[in-house]
Amino acid sequence: MNKQLKIFSSKNVGSGIFLLFSILVTLLFSEVSARPALADTKDGYELKFKVTGLKDSMIYIANYYGEKQYLKDSTHCDANGNVVFKGVEALPGGIYLFVFPNKTYFEFLIDNEQSFSMECTLGNVIGSMKVKGSENNRLFYEYLNFIQERSKEVEPLKAQLTANAEDKVLVDSLERAIKKIDQKVADYKNTYISQYPQSFLAAIFKASKDPVIPELPKKADGKPDSSFVYYYYRDHYFDNLDLGDERLLRSPVYHNKLSFFLKSMLINIPDSLIPQLDILVEKASKSKETYKYMVWLLTNTYETSNIMGMDAVFVHLVKNYYTKEKAYWVDDATLYKIQDRARILEPILIGKKAKNLILTDTLGVYQALYNVDAPFTILYFWDPDCGHCKKVTPKVKAYYDKVKSKGIKVFAVCSEVEMDKWKAYIRDNNLNWINVADPKLQNNFRQEFDILTTPQIFILDKDKKILAKKIDEDNMEKILDRELENLAKKP
Repeated sequence: MNKQLKIFSSKNVGSGIFLLFSILVTLLFSEVSARPALADTKDGYELKFKVTGLKDSMIYIANYYGEKQYLKDSTHCDANGNVVFKGVEALPGGIYLFVFPNKTYFEFLIDNEQSFSMECTLGNVIGSMKVKGSENNRLFYEYLNFIQERSKEVEPLKAQLTANAEDKVLVDSLERAIKKIDQKVADYKNTYISQYPQSFLAAIFKASKDPVIPELPKKADGKPDSSFVYYYYRDHYFDNLDLGDERLLRSPVYHNKLSFFLKSMLINIPDSLIPQLDILVEKASKSKETYKYMVWLLTNTYETSNIMGMDAVFVHLVKNYYTKEKAYWVDDATLYKIQDRARILEPILIGKKAKNLILTDTLGVYQALYNVDAPFTILYFWDPDCGHCKKVTPKVKAYYDKVKSKGIKVFAVCSEVEMDKWKAYIRDNNLNWINVADPKLQNNFRQEFDILTTPQIFILDKDKKILAKKIDEDNMEKILDRELENLAKKP
């Protein structure tokens, strides 16, 4: 099993020049996986390196995968800087790293060519690199040399921009010069794509392109439709990136573009999000590996989201993709836990009607949540021994005292079973709302409302549908103030 490397990601160089592959960046890792047995490379790989100036060291190769990097193989180099990596199974396509003893590295490409040699000088990897047996890597380093020269042209121009920011004429001239260099890079990539359309590097170049926005259409009133830009950009964002290409998954570009899309291009409303995420999964389903990564990333993103309501997205993903047949990489025990988590969350999604709670008050009389007649109900789960509850409860009480005349009620559920302590806290703090508890542990509200910690605040409408949940007291006030204002405007 590959071991994870923690390293820095690629960097941007120049103004608009994207140097896709960072060179000699600090690399941190703890251990390497067991080395594959040596064998005939007919169906495997044999990678030969010679690094002048390097000797008698442990060397590693690693590969990108999503946003992380993983060790793949290790061996020693001899006194002359010769290193050979050899394995029985072909390496999956992607960008790989040759890792030096000081934890810096240079990159190389793996695609169909699995037997080749690379030779360079320590301290001048790009400029001195010679490649045999791999046209992909020869052209890759030809590009890196080209981009390195363009970066040298850009750096002094950027320095002049910083030093002469007030000189508009000079700034305009410098920006034009930088744009010309940017255009050289763009032309280089476009030419490469035309000449080698099926190559891995061409796929990377295409993936780094953004959609070109056409002229804005006009609305019925003759004005430009400004919303067109967003929808066109969103719908065409992946036109140049094949989400089913495993090779791109093993490069920085796949995760970076996908992450930007999720964070910046989608509206965080479940009904809007879910169709877009289903499209992403469909596009990634061309390959088992990209499908697995896409489903895992989306599920993890929305399960751990701090944005209220995103658990609806998590539930949708689990119900549609975490089945025994579809989630082939998940063992039975883990699959059950994921599915069970979705089962718990589904009944308490925003917009769902909360389950009725029937619990005893301080006099032992049963009180039902559904019997609470109020335009809005604060469903408050708390514990008199909870330190955080002791800070939040007085704030909930202060707000309740301010708005109770407008019909808002509090249904406060104690998770503690020590009734004397509970009653004393209610009395001492004048909690003059509906107080209930479950001293005999006959109710399953902790699981049904996903009460893992206290305090927890839910806001319910008059029909006991969930308007908000698991919010702090500040957001409770903001949401209820807004709802009361909206209610007051109704005829």
